[in-house]
Amino acid sequence: MVSLMKKVGLYMKVTVIIPNYNGKHFIEACLNSLSKQTCKSFKTIVVDNASSDGSVEYLHAEYPKVETITLDQNYGFSKAVNVGIQHADTPYVILLNNDTIAAPNFIRELLRTIERSPRTFSVSSKMIQMYHPDLIDSAGDLYTLVGWGICRGTGRPISCYTEISRIFSACAGAAIYRRKVFEKIGYFDENHFAYLEDIDIAYRAKIHGFHNLYCPTAIVHHVGSGTSGSKYNAFKVRLSARNSIYLNYKNMPLLQLIINFLPLCAGYLIKWMFFLRIGFGKDYVRGVREGLKNCKKQKKVPFQIHHLFHYIQIEIELIINTVLYANDWFRRKLFQK
Repeated sequence: MVSLMKKVGLYMKVTVIIPNYNGKHFIEACLNSLSKQTCKSFKTIVVDNASSDGSVEYLHAEYPKVETITLDQNYGFSKAVNVGIQHADTPYVILLNNDTIAAPNFIRELLRTIERSPRTFSVSSKMIQMYHPDLIDSAGDLYTLVGWGICRGTGRPISCYTEISRIFSACAGAAIYRRKVFEKIGYFDENHFAYLEDIDIAYRAKIHGFHNLYCPTAIVHHVGSGTSGSKYNAFKVRLSARNSIYLNYKNMPLLQLIINFLPLCAGYLIKWMFFLRIGFGKDYVRGVREGLKNCKKQKKVPFQIHHLFHYIQIEIELIINTVLYANDWFRRKLFQK
């Protein structure tokens, strides 16, 4: 049946899933960019988190061919994309923020890269700042020994990060995923609601021996914080702090937590000092407390001895990422002076 569908051109390789919450003002540009893709073997699903701005009505009227799934309340990013992933029937899914405009080769390049190896779980795109198109928004994510997720390349010239490379995690704002792997490692953690859920899912994939890539030729322009409204706000700071506790507790076995205890404590202390200085110290502490209080309710990844080598690889990567980030930070500070 699949071979017959391929012959008549009906076989779809990928489903683009766009989570939406009150993003009517973004959705037209996003969907129009998808209509201009050089790769046509995809379908689009918008999962709406009970928007109150007329998003659903607008989609039905202006984009009747786009499938819209309407949820009964705002469940957050994780639940919305899970609904889309579980509804999809294609080998791959692309998660795409509603405040993005994809370049014409975006889907083609992501597909080309993820099909290079069956051990590739996800591929992150080259996200460029919408209002500063000479600067990178994200070239994938890194994770560190101190418990910080690092958005790689932020604020750097677009001439940087021009090679396909391994990263810790794809940024779920514009990335492709191998759908069947979710059945093996689980879906995005809905307890996260939003923030760090992409690093969490990537961590689980790495425990199982999969890897994540960055593709520089899959380009998308991104407004950034289109739903949350700002780079830092009380809601975002609290959830990010809470979710970082969940992420480490769930994915690190006890021995790894003991080994990393002091670096993690240092990371949380430095973060608290940073947010205290910009007025969100209480929100950060509230998030950490909530994470510690509820972490044992989270579904911990069971340690399996045959994954030991993968845990060692992850620990080495955390150390390397920490050293590289510290070196980069000090060099930037010296350059500024």
